[in-house]
Amino acid sequence: MIWAVLVLQALQTVALLVLPALNAAIIDHGVLGHDKALMLRYGAAMVGAAIAQGAAAVAAVLLSARVSTAMGRDLRAAVFEHVQDFSAPEMARIPVSSLVTRTTNDVQQIQMLLTAALTAAVTAPVLAVGGVAMALGQDVALSGLLAALVPALALVVAALVRRMRPLSQTLQERIDGVNRVLREQIAGIRVTRAFVRQPAERARFEGANRGLADVSARLGRVSTLLMPLVVNLVNVAGVAAVWIGSNRVGHGMRIGALTAFLTYLVMIQGALLSAAFFVIGLPRAQVCAVRVAEVLDTVPEVAAPQDAVREVSRPGWVELHGVGFRYPGAEEHVLSGVDLVAEPGTTTAIVGSTGTGKTTLLALVCRLIDATDGRVGIGGQDVRALAPETLAAHVTLVPQEPYLLSGTIASNLRMGRPEATDEELWDAVRTAQAEDFVAAQPAGLDAPVTQGGAGFSRGQRQRLAIARALVRRPAVYLFDDSFSALDFATEAALRRALAIETAGSTVLVVAQRASTARAADRIVVLDAGRVAGIGTHEELLRTNEVYRDIVRSQLGAAATEAEVGS
Repeated sequence: MIWAVLVLQALQTVALLVLPALNAAIIDHGVLGHDKALMLRYGAAMVGAAIAQGAAAVAAVLLSARVSTAMGRDLRAAVFEHVQDFSAPEMARIPVSSLVTRTTNDVQQIQMLLTAALTAAVTAPVLAVGGVAMALGQDVALSGLLAALVPALALVVAALVRRMRPLSQTLQERIDGVNRVLREQIAGIRVTRAFVRQPAERARFEGANRGLADVSARLGRVSTLLMPLVVNLVNVAGVAAVWIGSNRVGHGMRIGALTAFLTYLVMIQGALLSAAFFVIGLPRAQVCAVRVAEVLDTVPEVAAPQDAVREVSRPGWVELHGVGFRYPGAEEHVLSGVDLVAEPGTTTAIVGSTGTGKTTLLALVCRLIDATDGRVGIGGQDVRALAPETLAAHVTLVPQEPYLLSGTIASNLRMGRPEATDEELWDAVRTAQAEDFVAAQPAGLDAPVTQGGAGFSRGQRQRLAIARALVRRPAVYLFDDSFSALDFATEAALRRALAIETAGSTVLVVAQRASTARAADRIVVLDAGRVAGIGTHEELLRTNEVYRDIVRSQLGAAATEAEVGS
């Protein structure tokens, strides 16, 4: 289609360039020569050229719009697809607010530039060069004006573009800033109201908004200079052409040639103005292209292997040998020398104070991040060797902050297994202790869910996330403090139901409550990123001071000492 656009633009440009020459011939040879037949012949040729020019222009514009919109569609899809493979380090490097801007606004700017390129940037050079050539054919001496006009215009355009590029870069960054502040304020509106921080947040948004407006105004002032400068330069050249041409008529120059020359000058002006629109959008689109390319060129740190393993020999086995992890740029390891083996049919609780690496450990198991030291194995295979779909089929994570997608309760529960029946969904809902509020919905499983599950409480979202994991029926369940928003009675009922439902699976639970840890087959105590002890609740109470401190902080010293004594 691009080649078709180029051919059509060439046809309409040639037709445009022919029209003034035919008009000059009609004036000089038809009107002044009183040759009616020649006037009719050349007039018919002009009509044919005009029809051809119009048809080619319409077809070129339609094809250009189709090409540019298709490019925008494919570019957005490519960015979206690539971002799906991003891990935590990439998301930290390019935040969500910037990714939204790059996928929407930046791609839109590139799309608009492509439209301008196919409609104006292709025809403008040909029309300008062709106009100069045809003008030279009418009168060489008068065409010297063009030799002065073109360099002057080139200098003006180059100077303005040089000024516009850094402003365009700043503009896109300010758009990112407004998006970031807006997302934070919408997500944290309850906190803002609770602390009566609305005036401060309004001031913060006003600052970001004013910064965007200021840069937009500065860029607008620079870009608006382009058109009047081009128009005035060409108009000055037109006045000079009329003055010089009027003196040359009758001294070797024909009236038709002067008319044609002025028409070509207007054509060159039109071509330059069309190019001006392209030039105005060029700096910003260049900046946007660099930003989009930065996303597409980002290589995810957690990448799928070339020769991925698609089968595991020991389903449900979780093995960590000498595992360590350090975030990029951090001085200290979050985890160091962690050794752990969990087998099917067992529940392992992971406890420790805040910042000891409990969530990081689960993220390593499901490969949201890769270990910097040691080896993490699932089913007898290194997680880095497994195909992503194979790992996802064997391991399911229920995060502490569950996220529900817009749709229905059923569509969220079926995320891991689209073919699950309604009865299977209800079984998972009952196990997750969510039947009461799901059944209370007028539409039941078909009840609508807004983005993030905003219509449900945190405890309800946690139970729906647990039900979603149960529908998947993986070999390994990872619960990252997923019961924290539940009351003790609901948690106890949920743990009893899960014990039956996950009897043959491997369960790893990050626990903050001593009651949750006590129910596990064994407990892993983390302290400063290292394993400080492994054993049952009773064993660790007697032998591990770190675990004893955790239990003491929840049950009190007397109750803890009573348990130790018993």
